[in-house]
Amino acid sequence: MHAQPGDWLVVKGVRVDLPEHRGRIVAVGSPEGDPPFTVRWLADDHVSTVFPGPDAVVLTEAEITALDEQDRARLERLRALRRSGGGVHSVRR
Repeated sequence: MHAQPGDWLVVKGVRVDLPEHRGRIVAVGSPEGDPPFTVRWLADDHVSTVFPGPDAVVLTEAEITALDEQDRARLERLRALRRSGGGVHSVRR
């Protein structure tokens, strides 16, 4: 795994009900971009040194922006579907 300062470290939740954690990489361990990474976490602005595990990915600013836009578009489609009544399943007894 390689990164550069300004990239994002995304650590996936280990269960469905746990959210992912995102942090901005502020420093890398070598000129080649190897870990450990110094990360400023988005949730609480805490800075820590991280050796990423298999549940982590490094994304560029463009990649994370594209993913966020996909998530926003998906949420808007679901909201529109719900408003139109097309996605609501009712149980008849």
